Amino acid sequence: MPTRQARWFGGSQAQLSYSFRIVGSRRTGFRDAYHALLKMPWWDAIGLIILAYLVLNIIFALTYTAIGGIANSGSFLDAFFFSVQTIGTIGYGTMFPVTRLANVVVACESVAGLLFTAVATGLIFVRFSQTRGRILFSKCAVISPMDGVPTLMIRVGNERRNAIYDAEMHLTLVRTQRTAEGQLFYRSEDLKLVRRRAVTLMQSWTMLHRIDETSPLQGATPESLASVEGELSVALSGVDDTSLLPVHGRYTYEHFSIYWGAKLVDVLTEGPDGNLVLDVRKFHDVERTQPTTDFPYPRAAT
Repeated sequence: MPTRQARWFGGSQAQLSYSFRIVGSRRTGFRDAYHALLKMPWWDAIGLIILAYLVLNIIFALTYTAIGGIANSGSFLDAFFFSVQTIGTIGYGTMFPVTRLANVVVACESVAGLLFTAVATGLIFVRFSQTRGRILFSKCAVISPMDGVPTLMIRVGNERRNAIYDAEMHLTLVRTQRTAEGQLFYRSEDLKLVRRRAVTLMQSWTMLHRIDETSPLQGATPESLASVEGELSVALSGVDDTSLLPVHGRYTYEHFSIYWGAKLVDVLTEGPDGNLVLDVRKFHDVERTQPTTDFPYPRAAT
């Protein structure tokens, strides 16, 4: 069972446990097999294709062994190699069908091999043509004053060394709420960003949400956010400048991943030669903010 933690930056931790499972969901079976193969990791997909190829050849090898009619074939292993030659349209000529029934099975295997090759080729082509974004999100969100206003900050970046054009970002607060009738439901509220579009996104960009009187986070505390199981959902989409295909990224910060009274460490500095240096090793680093009297939220533990 996973454990949730509500934490202060540099402070103590309070734990609560929860379990989550889905019941009553309809099984899709083979109707979504193609979609499942596209979501599968590369090596799993390749391994499954190889396994299906071997199983198909074994089935036909067993058939040839049972009906006979293959010249110069005296064992299951010979029948298996003949099946491989048939599916691959190799035809060395050493083994060949000599009976009508064997020729019928060869025709069936030829059609099955044609279909298998078409499906496997299409699957591999689609997977190669897909561009999967490598969008990186900071491991935690932070809240600290900026220009005297409490501000929620999240760092995003592109792990590849190219750019994402016309990047659009969305930030949503999700929390439980009870209606007047006492019904519990999850409520989603969009959080306004200082800038929600970036012409070019490269290694680092900071999303900013000002917690003012219009913000759903106005007056929130770590305890109040934990009590309603609050979480932040971040979504980013754009166009990869290399493939010119859309890329997407999504990340969720649960309430214990939000650090209060902290800020993200600056990853951009100026070197001795005057050139700017981007240190991506500090991408996830945070540091405590200096106390300010106008910060309306509970102070991080000292």
